[in-house]
Amino acid sequence: MPAPHESSHPSPADRPASDPTSAPRTVRRRSVLALPGALALGAVLASATPASAGGRGPRPAAATRIVVAADGTGDATTLQQAVDLAPAGSAERVEILVRPGRYHGRVDVGSDKVNLTVVGSTGDPEDVVFTDDRAAGTPKPGGGTWGTTGSASVTVSGAGFEARHVTFENAFDEAAHPDLPGHQAVAVKTRADRVAFDHCRFLGNQDTLYLDTPSADVPARVYVTNSWIEGDVDFVFGRATAVIEDSTIKALRRDSTPSGYVFAPSTSSGFAHGFLVTGTRFLTNAGTGTYYLGRPWHPSSNPDTDPRVVVRDSWLGVHLRRDDVWTTMSGFDWVPGSNAEHANTGPGALTGPGRPQLTAAQAAAHTRETYLSGDDGWSPCHAR
Repeated sequence: MPAPHESSHPSPADRPASDPTSAPRTVRRRSVLALPGALALGAVLASATPASAGGRGPRPAAATRIVVAADGTGDATTLQQAVDLAPAGSAERVEILVRPGRYHGRVDVGSDKVNLTVVGSTGDPEDVVFTDDRAAGTPKPGGGTWGTTGSASVTVSGAGFEARHVTFENAFDEAAHPDLPGHQAVAVKTRADRVAFDHCRFLGNQDTLYLDTPSADVPARVYVTNSWIEGDVDFVFGRATAVIEDSTIKALRRDSTPSGYVFAPSTSSGFAHGFLVTGTRFLTNAGTGTYYLGRPWHPSSNPDTDPRVVVRDSWLGVHLRRDDVWTTMSGFDWVPGSNAEHANTGPGALTGPGRPQLTAAQAAAHTRETYLSGDDGWSPCHAR
């Protein structure tokens, strides 16, 4: 996000391993898949149901399967090639199955590429990595710089996008570019509705996961579950209505005071909800009391913004500040009624004037269903 850079951070290669008491970096869940290498356009399985169905139940079978393999044995050698092969405006789900490898280069899922599912073929997100290494201040061919949005390794504008068992990384090396203006380096930017990530990893430093909407007056919903998110400055941010559930959020050590900020929501005032985090572990290799939980982002100093975060039923580590986990940003203060905690545990779970808590009655309004169902009753089929 376009916030002043505060200091250099460790490069991805230098990130220390998580604490011995922490959850594993990834959730390994392997499966054996016997898959053809040929593109099967239009081969609809008999059990398929429309991908637009909002209710829970069996996952709709893919009408189309496209295989990505770096060695050329599939239908495409990169994710972008597979996205380009996918039919535009598909009413049925299109599965992009990705075989193991590190896939370099920017990926842009256009607004016409709807109902795509990207799946790592082994079930282990460490085996399939989509990576790029540009930052907001990286020079752009033809002049200028990429900016925060342009820095994204993967940008998702197509509604109904899903990803499972893959890693999204921005490997920009801040230490190697100390004089570069703008170290914001996004791993994934979403700006579409009904986007879901299951068993994924999001790796970066500043501005790792950008959860946005098509415009300031058009809401969009995002669901992240069983996943790993790491970074240091404002590394989960944006104006989307988002639920992060049963995941791990790791705050990286950074040589500055404070070490960093986890959330920087920019919820539009007209939106019913901002970010909800539930059943999640907040881990770190940073020092005690060195992180803020969040600060309010007002893009272009727009006053018509009501940034909101609720963190509930989660385990909070020692890196969070004791008495004032919320702080200001660019002259805008946080609002106690919009940022709150509920029933958290762990050494970082405290109460006090700077740690507003929801009552049980208030917490009943902050659930996955109330945030995501919308007018169409959307419930991601991998939600528990």
